[in-house]
Amino acid sequence: MLYHLFDYLEQLNYSGAGVFQYITFRAGAAVLLALFISFYFGQSIIYYLQKQQIGETVRDLGLAGQMAKQGTPTMGGVIIVISILVPCLLFARLDNVYILLMIVSTLWLACIGFLDDYIKVFKKDKEGLKGKFKVLGQIGLGIIVGVTMLLSDDIAIRLDTNEAKELGYTESLKDFKTVEGEKVAYYKSTMTNMPFLKDNSLDYADFLFFLDDDTAQKYAWVVFLFAIIFIITGVSNAANLTDGIDGLATGISGIIGFTLLILAYVSGNVVAADYLDILFIPHTGELVIFCACFLGACVGFLWYNAYPAQVFMGDTGSLTLGGIIAALAILIRKELLIPILCGVFLIETLSVILQVYYFKYTRKKYGEGRRLFKMSPIHHHFQKMEIPEPKIVTRFWIVGVFLAIVTILTLKIR
Repeated sequence: MLYHLFDYLEQLNYSGAGVFQYITFRAGAAVLLALFISFYFGQSIIYYLQKQQIGETVRDLGLAGQMAKQGTPTMGGVIIVISILVPCLLFARLDNVYILLMIVSTLWLACIGFLDDYIKVFKKDKEGLKGKFKVLGQIGLGIIVGVTMLLSDDIAIRLDTNEAKELGYTESLKDFKTVEGEKVAYYKSTMTNMPFLKDNSLDYADFLFFLDDDTAQKYAWVVFLFAIIFIITGVSNAANLTDGIDGLATGISGIIGFTLLILAYVSGNVVAADYLDILFIPHTGELVIFCACFLGACVGFLWYNAYPAQVFMGDTGSLTLGGIIAALAILIRKELLIPILCGVFLIETLSVILQVYYFKYTRKKYGEGRRLFKMSPIHHHFQKMEIPEPKIVTRFWIVGVFLAIVTILTLKIR
């Protein structure tokens, strides 16, 4: 909103108005505003939640300090959502399709999470929104993101004409031009970045290897759409599982958000993309602004969510954080890095799957179910080992930072 205002003022030759043209300036301003909103309005929202008696109902699972959290305000994810959207609306270009998709993704999953929390708190139904409705909502968002990426002419990648011809792309969306002696143009594509390989691009048509090239290219959109739905659903639910102890999901999400900010910048900067030999995706540089809002919101919320938490984010926050991370990775064509970047989420999810599978397997084999972990998700396993909660969270953050560094290094390690 402010971008468009200052763009108009610049056309009228107002001194200093051009500063809003710089992504770095707007990203910095967005971080600060997101932090300010979290700090200033966060306390008021927490007081309101306390006044309305919107508190967490805790089941006694025998975890140290667990029952002391009874009644702690929940649905604090509202703070995160507001802290993301307000700076984004002010500092991002609202005519950018990537920004519009991220705003829709944020609101979509926030509504699903809010409905789930509302049922838990006000309807006194601990199960909340039925799982099938959550999944249907996540699938719906996946379809919105996937179809928009497939149909919008504003979403394309840059390829040199020889490579495009080899891949079967015949019609460009933009006029041809010469870059370093090669003719390049922008094409609709189901390509993405493949980490660790010299030829680091992968087309989803490659998964249809049993078909001839033309047929595979024709139906690549099916695999592409299925992958997007799977990723958004998986990461959103994984973030929800990770939100089990104070500050864990918030801190890990902030680390991931900062990493995605870097990846969005290099993907949307033609010089950086050429140097790193990754796909250049026009207009994704604007996602740096959204990542900055996301980072500021996470850090600001962590002020109140750190141990001992004054507020819990609830599904309003956790589903939204996971969905945002998934959508951002998909839009900048870095979704194959999610198993590394979101490794903490992955470990948490695998611990639940392995626990359930092992319990069923041993019950069938021995007549009595046995546990692989003391409790799942795995952060509760460490709590059962009587490791202090702040130490568990800090160590998980350290793992998250390590995975973030590895993710960034994949840009050069091939």
